[in-house]
Amino acid sequence: MSSSSDALLFYAFLALLVWLPLPLGSNRWWSLAVFELCTLALALGWLVQYLRGRVVPGPALAGAWPALAILLGVLAWVAFQSVALPVSVVDSLSPVAAEIHAWAGSHSSLSLNTSATRSAALETLTLILVFALCLVLVNTRERLRALSVVLIVSGVFQAAYGSVMTLSGLEYGFLVEKEAYRGVATGTFVNRNHLAGYLEMCLAVGIGLLLSDLARDRAPNWRASMRRFLQSLLGRKGLLRLSLALMVIALVLTRSRMGNTAFFASLAITGLLFLVARKRLTRSSLVFFASLLVIDLLIVGNFFGVEKVVQRLQETSASTEHRDEVVQESLQIVADFPLAGTGAGSYYSTYPGYASGVVPQVYDHTHNDYVEFASEFGLAGLSLLAGAVLYCLYLALQALFRRRDPMMHGCAFACVMGTGALLIHSATDFNLQIPANAGLFMVVLALGVISASAQIQRAPSSA
Repeated sequence: MSSSSDALLFYAFLALLVWLPLPLGSNRWWSLAVFELCTLALALGWLVQYLRGRVVPGPALAGAWPALAILLGVLAWVAFQSVALPVSVVDSLSPVAAEIHAWAGSHSSLSLNTSATRSAALETLTLILVFALCLVLVNTRERLRALSVVLIVSGVFQAAYGSVMTLSGLEYGFLVEKEAYRGVATGTFVNRNHLAGYLEMCLAVGIGLLLSDLARDRAPNWRASMRRFLQSLLGRKGLLRLSLALMVIALVLTRSRMGNTAFFASLAITGLLFLVARKRLTRSSLVFFASLLVIDLLIVGNFFGVEKVVQRLQETSASTEHRDEVVQESLQIVADFPLAGTGAGSYYSTYPGYASGVVPQVYDHTHNDYVEFASEFGLAGLSLLAGAVLYCLYLALQALFRRRDPMMHGCAFACVMGTGALLIHSATDFNLQIPANAGLFMVVLALGVISASAQIQRAPSSA
């Protein structure tokens, strides 16, 4: 890795990514503040270097301009939601919001909770900066590999910590004893589903890295095939394969129904796309995917309790779950505020007014990212968010089918699988409301841009 002017910024960026999941997924006001301040400092540091002529943006940032433009549009929309507007403007965009402000005697704005929406604007800016920092700092092959390794190490730590806490009965989260989700792996997160979402993305990065190291040609004979197999077990590939197995174990131990479903579904879909894109299949590729889908699921999964996940799926019913009711009640918010929403970050203060009383506990989130984004951002904001994600996915799929560089293939695979897994999981949970998972999701999206548009070269010297 080059000892360039931004090397220190790159290392600090990696450290921030490792830190994010540790303090309860950064889902507390103080840990979110640390995330925002550190990200802003890194962005300002890079900007200073750029103004001094010591760094250049690179092709990845240029290739990402449509996604960045859309994301900046999201930021502008959130800021627009929070500012005071003429009553006529609010009435035309959100009649119900205008009625509520008139009844409360408050300043007219699209948001029903302007303080929360302003905080959400800062968090939105932070996530956009994470996306941009990944594009400008990951500018060599060594850095791309280092980023992948660091994310895998972070995932393995979360997996090992969560598994040990569960299997030993110690049941500690982040430095304190767990109050909820005892008996299942949560890592340093509060909610098992959020650990599952984090592991889904780390597993995608790990599988992508391993794919980039697979042999690209057929073994000439069985001896060469056996030699490759032994090298994969005893060398760097073996250690990486063990890391993936540890994360799969922890994923099963979370007992997250949709987390496990999302992982295996996204792996199967992206794996099929990868094999189709390769056109010329090799034995190593087929064996690799077979081991992931069969060995992990049937051997590792069964040993550590995949049947309990299946049992949870079978026992799920309307009488035992209240998520359906929460989603139905939240859809009424979307119906009342279809275009402009109630304001980013306002769900926790808006939902109680729509709760029917059937659900016994209070929900801060709707356990469906799509419905929550629609209720807060409105369909206008949701469309912008979808556009940015779909553009990055498009670039990753383009790289998967058109590029021949093994590392870019693996990078594209990580984006498609990681994004797909979280999009599936988001239908029943709120991973994207957790700063650590949202931050990692932005990194995964950036990998899609890098895989398609960045002509990443080797660094001239190691650092």
